[in-house]
Amino acid sequence: MMKEPAYPAARTIAPKVEAYFVRHRAEARRRGEMHVAPIPDAAAIEAIIDAAFWASLRREEDYVPKISLAFLTPAETENPLLFERPLALEAGALTKVAPAVERAGIHLGVSRDGDELLVWGTTRTIPMVCFVLEVAAPGLLVIKHHRGEESGKFVNVAVLEGDQVKIVDEQASNLPDCPPLLTSLLGFDAPGAWKPSETADSVNVMVQLAVSMRAHGRGGSLLVVPAGSDAWRDSIVRPIPYGVSPPFAELAALTRVTPDADHLRGWEDALSRAIDAIAGLTAVDGAALITAKYELLAFGAKIARRKGSPQVEHVTMTEPIEGGTAVLVDPAQLGGTRHLSAAQFVHDQRDAIALVASQDGHFTVFAWSPCDDMVHAHRVEVLLL
Repeated sequence: MMKEPAYPAARTIAPKVEAYFVRHRAEARRRGEMHVAPIPDAAAIEAIIDAAFWASLRREEDYVPKISLAFLTPAETENPLLFERPLALEAGALTKVAPAVERAGIHLGVSRDGDELLVWGTTRTIPMVCFVLEVAAPGLLVIKHHRGEESGKFVNVAVLEGDQVKIVDEQASNLPDCPPLLTSLLGFDAPGAWKPSETADSVNVMVQLAVSMRAHGRGGSLLVVPAGSDAWRDSIVRPIPYGVSPPFAELAALTRVTPDADHLRGWEDALSRAIDAIAGLTAVDGAALITAKYELLAFGAKIARRKGSPQVEHVTMTEPIEGGTAVLVDPAQLGGTRHLSAAQFVHDQRDAIALVASQDGHFTVFAWSPCDDMVHAHRVEVLLL
């Protein structure tokens, strides 16, 4: 029999997570998807969260365990690595095996054996809508599932940090002024996009840029401006330390390619390298600028208030979680000078968006809101973990 969970948040969230996966599995079936993962019940979800939470607080030779648990049987994956003796789903066992599975893309497989939940081995491939729990940091857990495409980001369902539980709001993409980037990060708006696709759309370049920006950990800003317009120059200090002429178009060219099956893997690798190269430039002091067609214009650029434009004093801030409400804040409260300058840029260049990563892991998307007639700051780190 499973032991009584000791992490209270696990019991609080388990029924809601079960309902989420039941609903989305049914939707996948209605779309004709046959290879869909089984759904853990609330008791199993509770037990998996509990074990992962306590494992996250332990150490193995001074290393913090970083593991990913997927609920499925070996028959529901390809080329599973099977343990001769399955492991008990408990913190000590997970901590011991963590060094073997900490690299990205490797999941510990969990399934039922009678009344018990056991860790049967590892897998690199999981079916659509498969329950996944990732240990991101001590006490920080992320519940997510696969969209369907191999190279795409997972859809985050909920984030647990200590006694704080955040459930992603599936309706956030339906709110007025929701920028396309946020809609893509949420992953709920277009179920058809969960199917594998040999186009850059399935990879979602802007989402991957956001993930890569956050990953380098130095903080940074990326300004996305309309292609074919120089209006952005009115909001940038000149001369620009690292202007790019002509615009660097490697990423733009890759997004226009539709590779055949024989060249898909090479194209995905090239696209990933190009995205990381652009995201890496945001670590330089100042902001990187790209067009909406992914052409690099500059990096290390200093933002200045456009001549005649008032200074931004407040922005409306939201987070796409259930129960979240819009609040009016000073943009400097979101993270300092970098956030204030990004808000000013969007205020002055209303057809642009600004992506800002903080060193502490927070991530904000600034976009102009016609409904509120002011800059809207979308805090989205809960979607990027």
